[in-house]
Amino acid sequence: MTQGKAIATVSGRTIAETDEYEVVEGNVYFPPSSVKMEMLTKTDHSTVCPWKGDASYYTINLDKTEFPNSAWYYPNPKEKAKNIKDYVAFYKNIVTVTTE
Repeated sequence: MTQGKAIATVSGRTIAETDEYEVVEGNVYFPPSSVKMEMLTKTDHSTVCPWKGDASYYTINLDKTEFPNSAWYYPNPKEKAKNIKDYVAFYKNIVTVTTE
């Protein structure tokens, strides 16, 4: 677990903020409790990582603007990725993530 502030913003709006997070392969994974889940909608999209497992996706909803499949999480990660179970990461080309 990394200590320090991490903030995720899209279009100037904060969608996640935490003082503890995980970093995996250069991506910040936010604990689910730190994410404004009311701004996310689950999708049917999924991908597979050989060592983390099956990723599920969220669409970010900002008023009338949607960013499809722009956040992902691992609901049932493989053993080596258990530390990021249900943690949410965001695509960097859509969401700005800053850390201190």
